[in-house]
Amino acid sequence: MRPYLKIVSFIVFVIGFGNLAFAQKVDLTWEQLSKVTFEQEYQDAVGSYVKIPTFSPMLKTIEGREVEISGYVIPVDIEQGLYVLSANPFANCFFCGNAGPETVIELEFKKKQKRFNTDAFLRFKGKLQLNKNDIYRLNYILKEAVLLD
Repeated sequence: MRPYLKIVSFIVFVIGFGNLAFAQKVDLTWEQLSKVTFEQEYQDAVGSYVKIPTFSPMLKTIEGREVEISGYVIPVDIEQGLYVLSANPFANCFFCGNAGPETVIELEFKKKQKRFNTDAFLRFKGKLQLNKNDIYRLNYILKEAVLLD
């Protein structure tokens, strides 16, 4: 085989494998979500400083892809169906001051869900959205979330 044919064959293989890997779901971990840094920025809208995230290159590459993640369910507003998934149980979660914003992900359900119990350890799938700009939402959002358990 001529050298250039080897190179072309290799490139075709890599591109094909890369597309296959991109199509597969990602098992997202809390360790991966911790790969974020924060910088304080003053926001006139709230009259105080807020933490603005800078996401790792790895997180940027999986944004918009289907991911699966397990964690502790924490109700925010049961009547509205607003829940977050946490790396920690409620007593140790971000809202209680024992962790950072990288330890929670907002669940935006594909369809209306049943009520979940606080600290139920469950697994969800959905599309990962990284949120850097909307200070009224969490840094991580699981769009079209579906319960797997």
